[in-house]
Amino acid sequence: MADIAELVRLLKALEDDLVSCTRCGMCQAVCPLYGETGRETDVARGKLALVENLSREILDNPEAVKERLDRCLLCGSCAAACPGGVPVLDLFLKARAIITGFLGLSPLKKAIFRGFLSNPDRFDHLMQWMGRLQGPFTRSVNETLGSSCARFMSPLIGDRHFMPIAAAAWHKKASRDFSGPRQSGRTRVVFYPGCLVDKVLPQVADAAMEVFAFHGVDVHVAARAPCCGIPALSGGDVQTFSHLVHSNIRIWRDLDFDYLVTPCATCTSTISKLWPAMQVYIGGDSAKIEKQISEIVAKTRDINAFLVDVVGVQAKAPAGGQTVTYHDPCHLKKSLGIAEQPRTLLAASGSVRLAEMANADRCCGMGGSFNLAHYELSKKIGAKKRDAILATGADAVATGCPACMLQIIDLLSHAGSNVAVRHPIEIYARALQVENKEEPS
Repeated sequence: MADIAELVRLLKALEDDLVSCTRCGMCQAVCPLYGETGRETDVARGKLALVENLSREILDNPEAVKERLDRCLLCGSCAAACPGGVPVLDLFLKARAIITGFLGLSPLKKAIFRGFLSNPDRFDHLMQWMGRLQGPFTRSVNETLGSSCARFMSPLIGDRHFMPIAAAAWHKKASRDFSGPRQSGRTRVVFYPGCLVDKVLPQVADAAMEVFAFHGVDVHVAARAPCCGIPALSGGDVQTFSHLVHSNIRIWRDLDFDYLVTPCATCTSTISKLWPAMQVYIGGDSAKIEKQISEIVAKTRDINAFLVDVVGVQAKAPAGGQTVTYHDPCHLKKSLGIAEQPRTLLAASGSVRLAEMANADRCCGMGGSFNLAHYELSKKIGAKKRDAILATGADAVATGCPACMLQIIDLLSHAGSNVAVRHPIEIYARALQVENKEEPS
């Protein structure tokens, strides 16, 4: 249980941010969860009312408060549509931290967050063993998508169609430092793959390295890859979140680099937006940490935005090839305002015709831990995204978020679809390969 005096202090800190919510209901029109359930407690306005009365509610029925706060995709649709600029996601995450501090972590979350996530080497070993042992317990479902399902009923996996775990973490084989002294005119980036790319979708990282090499970008891949902290933060575990932020800062602070580049929309958003917003929970010398975080934030780039805005990749006139549709990840478009750059990167291949889907920025229903806790709801929300993809008649769907990729793979695999799911960097890298083969020697 949290110290009562500290609890009161944290609750008061939320009050100033709540003032600007007028309960106008604009969030109702955009909330994907409310669109499925129609429950006021599922929409931002209802949750903000709960947060406003948190000091009383937390004593009356803390478990019910936690359940209502956890029923959220954290997609940011409400914050993006809010006319008053209420920092809804920040408030929800802080409220989750408060209620978790009051109740404590469940044994399962404590084991996951503090036993594995906070220890990158232990986490790598766990995932490596799972990758090695998964064969007898899974079977392939869709060769185009690469999806599998469980051979036996599992309360954890259910009937999900998922991507197999990689045999080893990508960063273990790809670890590298900048070679030699800095060369004039060459950009230096620290490539941060994020957990899902590192351990489930390594082909995305491989494509990124090919593209960096093509454009003459010098790359550093750290020998250790701590999580950005979003799973722990969304679970209310600020202790693990703080530990992971400090771990990453220690790895990057002494490196001479221009940009921190990641192919994960959620990692980009977490570092750029949530690290500064949640600094109160990070601990340490506040002035020093604020300076270190601000320096990292200034250098952090989504890989699509980096290639288009920094490297200068430009669209080409389409010359046949496959039809691709694009899904806007919530954390990329709604949190960071990045929407045109991924489309430009797709068009830069010259062999892609972009077919826009209806409501391309509608949430796919993943929501990270929301999918684990509320899978049936997650599927219902995702069904609209699946239908929008299929209606385009596209050969592939691209998206800049690994979590969205996994959700869309599950949705399309269940539908028996052969629409491929790719990160934009994969499509661009493939186009560069084809272009190089066609050039005369």
